Amino acid sequence: MQSPLQGRVKGWHAKRFAIRKAMRIIGLAGWSGSGKTTLITKLIPCLLARGVRVSTLKHAHHGFDLDKPGKDSFMHRAAGATEVIISSAKRWAILHELREQEPEWDLAGLVGKMSPVDLVLVEGFKRDAFPKLEIHRIANGKPLLYPQDPHIVAVASDSALPDVALPVLDLNAIDPIADLLLARAVAVAEVSRGS
Repeated sequence: MQSPLQGRVKGWHAKRFAIRKAMRIIGLAGWSGSGKTTLITKLIPCLLARGVRVSTLKHAHHGFDLDKPGKDSFMHRAAGATEVIISSAKRWAILHELREQEPEWDLAGLVGKMSPVDLVLVEGFKRDAFPKLEIHRIANGKPLLYPQDPHIVAVASDSALPDVALPVLDLNAIDPIADLLLARAVAVAEVSRGS
Protein backbone atom coordinates (compact mmCIF):
# COMPACT_ATOMS: atom_id res chain seq x y z
CA MET A 1 0.00 0.00 0.00
CA GLN A 2 1.30 3.46 -0.97
CA SER A 3 1.53 6.36 1.39
CA PRO A 4 -0.07 9.62 0.22
CA LEU A 5 3.44 11.06 -0.24
CA GLN A 6 4.54 8.20 -2.53
CA GLY A 7 1.50 8.75 -4.72
CA ARG A 8 2.28 12.44 -5.11
CA VAL A 9 5.94 11.81 -5.88
CA LYS A 10 4.95 9.54 -8.79
CA GLY A 11 2.86 12.36 -10.24
CA TRP A 12 3.94 15.78 -11.47
CA HIS A 13 5.59 16.47 -8.10
CA ALA A 14 8.32 13.93 -8.85
CA LYS A 15 10.60 16.59 -10.34
CA ARG A 16 10.58 18.48 -7.05
CA PHE A 17 11.97 15.44 -5.26
CA ALA A 18 14.50 14.41 -7.92
CA ILE A 19 18.08 14.14 -6.73
CA ARG A 20 20.18 16.71 -8.56
CA LYS A 21 23.91 17.17 -8.87
CA ALA A 22 25.67 19.43 -6.41
CA MET A 23 25.25 23.17 -6.86
CA ARG A 24 28.14 24.50 -8.96
CA ILE A 25 29.74 27.92 -9.20
CA ILE A 26 31.81 29.96 -11.63
CA GLY A 27 32.62 33.64 -11.83
CA LEU A 28 32.79 36.33 -14.46
CA ALA A 29 35.56 38.79 -13.68
CA GLY A 30 36.78 41.90 -15.42
CA TRP A 31 37.22 45.61 -15.12
CA SER A 32 34.24 47.96 -14.93
CA GLY A 33 32.77 48.49 -18.40
CA SER A 34 34.02 45.17 -19.77
CA GLY A 35 30.50 43.79 -20.29
CA LYS A 36 30.11 41.33 -17.40
CA THR A 37 26.48 42.22 -16.70
CA THR A 38 25.56 42.28 -20.40
CA LEU A 39 27.10 38.85 -20.88
CA ILE A 40 25.33 37.40 -17.83
CA THR A 41 21.95 38.67 -19.08
CA LYS A 42 22.60 36.85 -22.38
CA LEU A 43 23.87 33.67 -20.71
CA ILE A 44 20.92 33.20 -18.34
CA PRO A 45 18.29 32.58 -21.08
CA CYS A 46 20.75 30.32 -22.94
CA LEU A 47 21.36 28.22 -19.81
CA LEU A 48 17.66 28.14 -18.90
CA ALA A 49 16.88 26.84 -22.42
CA ARG A 50 19.26 23.93 -21.67
CA GLY A 51 17.36 23.11 -18.48
CA VAL A 52 20.00 24.61 -16.17
CA ARG A 53 18.60 26.37 -13.08
CA VAL A 54 20.64 29.56 -12.57
CA SER A 55 21.13 32.08 -9.79
CA THR A 56 23.49 35.02 -9.72
CA LEU A 57 25.52 36.71 -7.02
CA LYS A 58 26.78 40.27 -7.62
CA HIS A 59 29.36 42.03 -5.47
CA ALA A 60 28.93 45.78 -4.97
CA HIS A 61 32.03 47.77 -4.13
CA HIS A 62 30.06 50.58 -2.56
CA GLY A 63 27.05 50.75 -0.29
CA PHE A 64 23.72 50.07 -1.98
CA ASP A 65 20.10 50.10 -0.98
CA LEU A 66 17.22 48.09 -2.39
CA ASP A 67 14.81 49.87 -0.11
CA LYS A 68 13.29 53.35 -0.30
CA PRO A 69 13.08 55.95 2.47
CA GLY A 70 9.56 56.20 3.83
CA LYS A 71 8.66 52.57 3.13
CA ASP A 72 7.79 50.38 6.13
CA SER A 73 10.68 47.98 5.52
CA PHE A 74 13.12 50.91 5.34
CA MET A 75 11.81 52.21 8.66
CA HIS A 76 12.19 48.74 10.25
CA ARG A 77 15.88 48.69 9.30
CA ALA A 78 16.40 52.31 10.33
CA ALA A 79 14.92 51.45 13.73
CA GLY A 80 17.58 48.76 14.18
CA ALA A 81 16.24 45.48 12.80
CA THR A 82 19.09 43.18 11.77
CA GLU A 83 17.02 41.54 9.03
CA VAL A 84 13.81 42.53 7.31
CA ILE A 85 11.95 40.13 5.04
CA ILE A 86 9.75 41.70 2.39
CA SER A 87 7.23 39.33 0.84
CA SER A 88 4.54 39.44 -1.83
CA ALA A 89 2.77 36.97 -4.09
CA LYS A 90 5.52 37.40 -6.73
CA ARG A 91 8.81 37.54 -4.77
CA TRP A 92 10.47 37.86 -1.40
CA ALA A 93 13.74 39.35 -0.24
CA ILE A 94 15.78 39.43 2.93
CA LEU A 95 17.60 42.66 3.69
CA HIS A 96 20.38 41.97 6.18
CA GLU A 97 21.95 45.03 7.74
CA LEU A 98 25.62 44.69 8.74
CA ARG A 99 25.61 46.49 12.08
CA GLU A 100 28.49 48.02 14.02
CA GLN A 101 31.72 46.11 13.41
CA GLU A 102 30.12 43.11 11.69
CA PRO A 103 32.39 42.14 8.76
CA GLU A 104 31.26 41.84 5.15
CA TRP A 105 30.23 38.27 4.34
CA ASP A 106 32.55 36.17 2.21
CA LEU A 107 31.59 34.40 -1.00
CA ALA A 108 31.08 30.96 0.58
CA GLY A 109 28.84 32.40 3.30
CA LEU A 110 26.69 34.27 0.79
CA VAL A 111 26.33 31.27 -1.52
CA GLY A 112 25.32 29.23 1.53
CA LYS A 113 22.28 31.50 1.90
CA MET A 114 21.09 30.78 -1.65
CA SER A 115 18.40 28.27 -2.62
CA PRO A 116 19.77 25.22 -4.44
CA VAL A 117 20.20 25.61 -8.20
CA ASP A 118 22.39 23.94 -10.80
CA LEU A 119 24.72 26.89 -11.43
CA VAL A 120 25.59 30.12 -9.62
CA LEU A 121 27.11 32.82 -11.81
CA VAL A 122 29.16 35.25 -9.74
CA GLU A 123 29.87 38.79 -10.92
CA GLY A 124 32.70 40.30 -8.97
CA PHE A 125 34.68 38.71 -6.14
CA LYS A 126 37.55 38.79 -8.63
CA ARG A 127 40.16 38.34 -5.91
CA ASP A 128 38.55 35.17 -4.50
CA ALA A 129 39.87 31.68 -5.23
CA PHE A 130 37.34 29.99 -7.54
CA PRO A 131 37.19 29.46 -11.33
CA LYS A 132 36.46 32.56 -13.38
CA LEU A 133 35.97 33.60 -16.97
CA GLU A 134 37.70 36.92 -17.59
CA ILE A 135 35.74 39.43 -19.67
CA HIS A 136 38.10 41.74 -21.56
CA ARG A 137 37.50 44.65 -23.93
CA ILE A 138 40.48 46.25 -25.66
CA ALA A 139 38.68 49.64 -25.74
CA ASN A 140 38.73 49.74 -21.91
CA GLY A 141 42.50 50.19 -22.01
CA LYS A 142 42.89 47.98 -18.92
CA PRO A 143 45.36 45.11 -18.56
CA LEU A 144 44.21 41.51 -18.43
CA LEU A 145 43.60 40.06 -14.97
CA TYR A 146 45.21 36.88 -16.35
CA PRO A 147 47.93 35.69 -15.67
CA GLN A 148 48.06 37.41 -12.26
CA ASP A 149 44.89 35.55 -11.25
CA PRO A 150 45.60 31.80 -11.42
CA HIS A 151 41.86 31.06 -11.10
CA ILE A 152 41.00 32.47 -14.53
CA VAL A 153 40.22 29.48 -16.76
CA ALA A 154 39.50 31.34 -20.04
CA VAL A 155 39.04 34.81 -21.49
CA ALA A 156 36.04 36.15 -23.44
CA SER A 157 37.12 39.13 -25.52
CA ASP A 158 36.04 41.38 -28.35
CA SER A 159 39.52 40.95 -29.93
CA ALA A 160 41.96 38.16 -30.66
CA LEU A 161 44.51 37.70 -27.87
CA PRO A 162 47.28 35.58 -29.42
CA ASP A 163 49.59 35.89 -26.39
CA VAL A 164 47.07 34.41 -23.95
CA ALA A 165 47.81 30.76 -23.13
CA LEU A 166 44.20 30.06 -22.07
CA PRO A 167 41.17 29.48 -24.29
CA VAL A 168 40.00 32.81 -25.76
CA LEU A 169 36.34 33.00 -26.76
CA ASP A 170 34.48 35.57 -28.81
CA LEU A 171 32.60 37.76 -26.33
CA ASN A 172 29.50 37.55 -28.54
CA ALA A 173 29.51 33.74 -28.90
CA ILE A 174 27.04 32.91 -26.14
CA ASP A 175 26.66 29.15 -26.71
CA PRO A 176 30.42 28.38 -26.59
CA ILE A 177 30.75 30.56 -23.49
CA ALA A 178 27.87 28.68 -21.84
CA ASP A 179 29.56 25.38 -22.75
CA LEU A 180 32.80 26.54 -21.12
CA LEU A 181 31.08 27.79 -17.96
CA LEU A 182 29.27 24.48 -17.51
CA ALA A 183 32.48 22.51 -18.11
CA ARG A 184 34.64 24.57 -15.74
CA ALA A 185 32.23 25.32 -12.88
CA VAL A 186 33.09 23.61 -9.59
CA ALA A 187 30.95 22.34 -6.75
CA VAL A 188 30.16 25.07 -4.24
CA ALA A 189 31.78 22.92 -1.55
CA GLU A 190 35.13 23.46 -3.31
CA VAL A 191 34.98 27.22 -2.67
CA SER A 192 36.68 27.76 0.67
CA ARG A 193 35.49 30.21 3.30
CA GLY A 194 37.49 33.38 3.68
CA SER A 195 39.46 32.93 0.50
